[in-house]
Amino acid sequence: MSAESDLLPGAITLQDNEHDDGPDGANVYGRDRNRACWAKKVDIVDYILVNGGTANIGAFVVWNIKVETLNGSRMNIRKRYSEFDSLRKRLVQTFPNFEAAVPLIPPKSILHRFQPKFLEKRRAGLQYFLNCILLNPEFSGSPVLKEFLFS
Repeated sequence: MSAESDLLPGAITLQDNEHDDGPDGANVYGRDRNRACWAKKVDIVDYILVNGGTANIGAFVVWNIKVETLNGSRMNIRKRYSEFDSLRKRLVQTFPNFEAAVPLIPPKSILHRFQPKFLEKRRAGLQYFLNCILLNPEFSGSPVLKEFLFS
């Protein structure tokens, strides 16, 4: 008697996506889907405060992002908060059935927007957001994400 015969209907089971499952020796779902993943690690390492005029009018923050790929190459990207916000909105529009997999980004703050404690919390939240997106095979190969990274 196999272990699978003891399972209740609707039970959660593990699937080995490393073995060939298809009739032609190709994996029907697992490996092909996982090929979309190309990032290994994402870090927002720091930020730069770009000053506007007097009293920080027009000032903004640019986030320095380092992405390590599965093949060992590295990318350095700089993005503003508004670009993260646009990415999130476009992902939700493009993948409406996966909205729950697109985490919220940290909120804005008029009063604390340039304070180090606030910026550190924002950095951590934006890094979590990017990790969830870049390391998810549903999003990692999407044109929306590629436009964010390469524009």
